Amino acid sequence: MKKIIIRNLIAIVLLAAAVLLVLKFVRPQHEVSPEAKDRFNKNIQLSKAFLQDHSDFNQDVVFLADMAIKSRYNRFYVYDVKNDSILHKGLVAHGKGSNTGTYGELQFSNVEGSNMTSLGNYKVGVDYVGRFGKSYKLHGLDKTNDQAFARYVVLHTYTFMPHEEQLVPIINSEGCPMVSNETFKILEKIIDNSKKSIMLRIYYK
Repeated sequence: MKKIIIRNLIAIVLLAAAVLLVLKFVRPQHEVSPEAKDRFNKNIQLSKAFLQDHSDFNQDVVFLADMAIKSRYNRFYVYDVKNDSILHKGLVAHGKGSNTGTYGELQFSNVEGSNMTSLGNYKVGVDYVGRFGKSYKLHGLDKTNDQAFARYVVLHTYTFMPHEEQLVPIINSEGCPMVSNETFKILEKIIDNSKKSIMLRIYYK
């Protein structure tokens, strides 16, 4: 009986190790869907229109996050406006309150305590050091996200936030656009070297 139990325990340990290896080293080959490309192009045009009306914002680069793409895939973009190109793409978490129980379908809110992501345009504000280290305050510019500052919705990183695309959904935030350490360093360099505020646009359609 003891031998059977030991064999079963060994089998469980080996299976768990195999699963961990798969999750660590096997990466999904994700191709951006035509729908995602259409959403991206639509929101790029909306971003450009915003910049034309707001000369006080950085005219060369914008940040975008497509929340319609599943969280395990790259859906945060650093976009070069002048050269019409993507400078960087990476993972970004959505708020845990945005989960609906149906995989891939999200809900959004601007209400304090909802822990949901808010859609719309943001101004990336000043940096500060908080519980996640260096972070950037966010100012919502639309009715759908104008409570972001009061809700303490900020751009930040997190130790356990992965950098590469995953086989399973990534961790959630409390409503903040949360990125990996590697992506944050890229954003940090852009933000800190910009003389004007940078726009972040979070969209779903």
